[in-house]
Amino acid sequence: MPPKPRFDIRLVPAPLSEQALLYPPTRYMGSKNKLLSEIWAVASQFEFETAVDLFSGSGIVGYMLKSHGKAVISNDYMVMSSTFAKAMIENNDITLGVDEALALLEPRKPVDRFVETKFQGLYFSDEDNRLIDILRANIKAIKNPYKRAIAMSSLVRACLKKRPRGIFTYVGHRYDDGRKDLLMSFRDQFLEAVSMVNAAVFDNGKQNKARNGDAMTLQRQESGLVYIDPPYYSPLSDNEYVRRYHFVEGLARDWQGVEIQEHTVTKKFKSYPTPFSSRKGAAEAFDLLFKRFRGSVLVVSYSSNSQPTLDEMVAIMAKHKRHVEVVPVDYRYSFGNQRHKVGDNNNAVQEYLFVGY
Repeated sequence: MPPKPRFDIRLVPAPLSEQALLYPPTRYMGSKNKLLSEIWAVASQFEFETAVDLFSGSGIVGYMLKSHGKAVISNDYMVMSSTFAKAMIENNDITLGVDEALALLEPRKPVDRFVETKFQGLYFSDEDNRLIDILRANIKAIKNPYKRAIAMSSLVRACLKKRPRGIFTYVGHRYDDGRKDLLMSFRDQFLEAVSMVNAAVFDNGKQNKARNGDAMTLQRQESGLVYIDPPYYSPLSDNEYVRRYHFVEGLARDWQGVEIQEHTVTKKFKSYPTPFSSRKGAAEAFDLLFKRFRGSVLVVSYSSNSQPTLDEMVAIMAKHKRHVEVVPVDYRYSFGNQRHKVGDNNNAVQEYLFVGY
């Protein structure tokens, strides 16, 4: 796909569509919502009809591409992530009515009390655990796949909002900072989430697809744009999304096909295998992905504290693309639990967008 004449990638801020701003914000690890306009500034310089968001995570990039009229394939190995994408990217016109949402809060189906017993005293109150079990039972019975995805996305969202720091790597409430989210009842969190997810549903006139699976096995696309933001390997921090989000990932897949590690305090399950958990594995995986999608424009998000190094990444991409450009993006990570570090340069990680065309 030839670039436009006199092509020179630059970060001219390209305005985001109004629709892109309707995506419900999350505190999801690695979410790119602060970099959306930079990603679009680069992507908008190419002509393409289809876009693949290969490691969709929070779903925000795929949703932004959908809002700009692209036919989007959103992929993630986490069921939770593909559920968000099913509700708001693949789904073009179905919403969950207020009465339907209210009905989900009433015990109408047999309730297995799984969360109430298995996770008692770990993350939520007994009352909230009971409500989670009622919602699980009722959501399973929803026939329409999009309504089911909206309801499950809303349940996951309510759990994240009711949890200090939104993660499940610790038990109890030691990070309770008195945020409004933590004071809201679980019921209200769920209903608010339904209304936000409903508001994000729109039809871009294209057929969009949410896929739950391994990025390495996604069918090669003929052409288009492929956005790649994998769980980077870094010696400084782990990239295990499952460890942070095992409880809500368990909810989304109803703990099917996973084995809870009963000896762990958090009752987590084993992380999914990924080639990105080692430096060598990550380099080989990038090589394979760039080769598989060499017919498309490649846009890769990358942080300066990741490995392979910047030079190694450029070399790998240059094997498969004639032009490789590196666009630096100023971006500062802030971690709410390290107040003394906010404003300290240690967390000014340089972000880059690698572009291969």
